[in-house]
Amino acid sequence: MQLSAAPYEERLTAPRTWWLISFLVGLSMALILLPFGTLPMLGGLAGGTAVAAVAASSYGSVRIRVVGDSLIAGEAKIPLAALGEAEVLDAEEARAWRTYKADPRAFLLLRAYIPTALRVDVTDPQDPTPYLYLSTREPERLAEALRTAKTA
Repeated sequence: MQLSAAPYEERLTAPRTWWLISFLVGLSMALILLPFGTLPMLGGLAGGTAVAAVAASSYGSVRIRVVGDSLIAGEAKIPLAALGEAEVLDAEEARAWRTYKADPRAFLLLRAYIPTALRVDVTDPQDPTPYLYLSTREPERLAEALRTAKTA
């Protein structure tokens, strides 16, 4: 029995600056609550920072995985048999596919802070989705993982 290729997994984490922004949201809450005293101010600092950090973390917790015979992108699970060619998109081409080349029926796993992407054609005739647009920091590696998993 031959073992399958190593699966691909990537977490689209939020950029580091978002954590600074989370702290600044908490600081803003602390300043808003400053007239009410020290304890409410500290509560605003802790609570505002925590809420903003949870929001940043949940937005950045999306994963792209190639596992077995499926591509899992966020909440979508697509069998590899339904996928066609994968096209690696550099920053300029990815921007074009996010804007004027975009098809409203396409599945977009879009993170604006990630400049590169992978566009994968959907070949299933029952699926109205023409392609998948996946923001990824390593589009070449994801394309290779899809090719390897299809041939396995």
